Amino acid sequence: MAREQVNEIVAEMVANVLNVAVSPGDKVATGDTVVLLESMKMEIPVIAEHPGTVRAVKVGPGDVVQEGDVLLELTD
Repeated sequence: MAREQVNEIVAEMVANVLNVAVSPGDKVATGDTVVLLESMKMEIPVIAEHPGTVRAVKVGPGDVVQEGDVLLELTD
């Protein structure tokens, strides 16, 4: 049985989570916006770098994330 490949999408900076655009089970394509962050009054979209299925969402609106925090997990 093949092992499930998990890709983590992480925060690249300290920011507030404004919106989570996906839920567990959703399919995403490369380039889809999955989370919207806000830092220093600027909105920063977090983009899926690989296609996959959302396995887990680790944040919600209003959360404060640090650089390197896992926002969500995708499986192939």
